[in-house]
Amino acid sequence: MTTTRGLREGDDPITMLTAYDAPTAAVVDEAGIDVILVGDSMGNAALGYDSTLPVTMADVESRTAAVARAAEDALVVADMPFLSFGVDEAESVRNAGLLLKEASADAVKIESGPHTVEMTRRMTEVGIPVMAHLGLTPQHVNRLGGYTRQGTDQDAAEEIIDLAGAHAEAGAFALVLEHVPANLAGAVTEALEIPTIGIGAGPNCDGQVLVINDAVGFGEWSPPFSEQFGDVRGEMLDAVAAYRDAVESGAFPTEEHSHVQSDLDDLY
Repeated sequence: MTTTRGLREGDDPITMLTAYDAPTAAVVDEAGIDVILVGDSMGNAALGYDSTLPVTMADVESRTAAVARAAEDALVVADMPFLSFGVDEAESVRNAGLLLKEASADAVKIESGPHTVEMTRRMTEVGIPVMAHLGLTPQHVNRLGGYTRQGTDQDAAEEIIDLAGAHAEAGAFALVLEHVPANLAGAVTEALEIPTIGIGAGPNCDGQVLVINDAVGFGEWSPPFSEQFGDVRGEMLDAVAAYRDAVESGAFPTEEHSHVQSDLDDLY
């Protein structure tokens, strides 16, 4: 099983993608991606919600288990969904532990802030590997007033640097930096011994993560800091339309797709 701490010591940047089901996880794993994140981005990307907030522990647990069953080499990290942590420390630790014990995650990711430093420490003390997450934290969209870039002034940037150090000291094994200036991400990366993984944070992190829908071109829209490396939506649309046409024209199924049982000739 891959570890991000070991990867930082090598020459290759860490690669990380989301996956929310077994078939996708199998492809991502076979392609050699280091880390699979079962992100609460499933709310937007797979469950039809407008945000990540409605995603439940049951959603994450079920989909993490599916991903873990399919991934042979990649590190599987499960997102802690909104209100599954931070309200009560004991409940937070219990929820994180369930994702490891019941869903076979290798680690959990927590959208971090001042309130999650001691929680990170406690989780790591009981054997739960924690990936921290700073910058744009989508679960705080209502407080932030939208999905806007974070750390754009001196005070905000310094707070992110300080929180990054605090979570590393508390035992986090890696840190996601989302939608922050590239020079801030570079400063955080330089300051930490644990690896940083950026999304919309420029090239100066130890690795990169994208939502799978954005990376493969499955959605109709992707954020400006992403890139579509394929056109899965277009390919899928063509295949589905070809199936429709074949059924409607009678071209499918043919004899090669059928079986005739000879001793059933007297049925009619």
